[in-house]
Amino acid sequence: MQSIGAIIIGDEITRGKRADSHFSKLLEILAVRGMHLDWAMYIGDDRQRLIDTFRRTLASSDIVFSFGGIGNTPDDHTRQAAAAAADVDLFLHPEAEHEIRARFVEMNRELTIESLDMGRFPAGSQIIPNPFNRIAGFSLGRHYFVPGFPQMAWPMVEWVLDTRYRHLFNATPVTDDAILVWGGVESLLIPLMLAVEERFPAVKTFSLPFLGSQAMPFHVELGVRGEPGQVPPAMEMLRHGVMALGYTSDPRSAAT
Repeated sequence: MQSIGAIIIGDEITRGKRADSHFSKLLEILAVRGMHLDWAMYIGDDRQRLIDTFRRTLASSDIVFSFGGIGNTPDDHTRQAAAAAADVDLFLHPEAEHEIRARFVEMNRELTIESLDMGRFPAGSQIIPNPFNRIAGFSLGRHYFVPGFPQMAWPMVEWVLDTRYRHLFNATPVTDDAILVWGGVESLLIPLMLAVEERFPAVKTFSLPFLGSQAMPFHVELGVRGEPGQVPPAMEMLRHGVMALGYTSDPRSAAT
């Protein structure tokens, strides 16, 4: 499975004027297709930082979804930063221009040069259709640039996945399971976790400590994630190892 990343852009996010909803929605969009997110970052409206970031991510093989900053106001830098990172010029994409012109006819509004700027993308780009208002996003390599507005961005992300990456849907089935280790001490569980990973190389162990509350005493959620066929025997090894350490445990469902 190719790695998938997200870049969420805007001072309104990093300064707390708006709460981000793209991260959780992208997880959901990917999950229903049997895919998962490998990394994410938030960046304010800083052109040089965006250039540096895109230069690094464009050089990778990752599939990257970039949310925000593709408008035409002075605080929007994504289109220009992507072009600079790829060392290409911006150009008025003919398909994007067609969609913009059609949109302004629909609204019976006068088209301006500034409006057409929303269709100026890095050379070599392809458009991503916008079903909400026809103002396209764009792709550059395996990077997909969509608006910051959720009602526009999310259908565009789904279109990209369904159009270009259907072959990756459920390509690497993954499942997980866990137990609650009551009073567990993570440092004492580490040797067991390493032994499980050595015995079952297609899984990864994880631990999530909970400090405890009136409703739920201190415990560690201890589990494995990975190839479905190896998860059950790996969990069995974890359970026996936890018992050998003198801990009691319950299924993860006990947390609810």
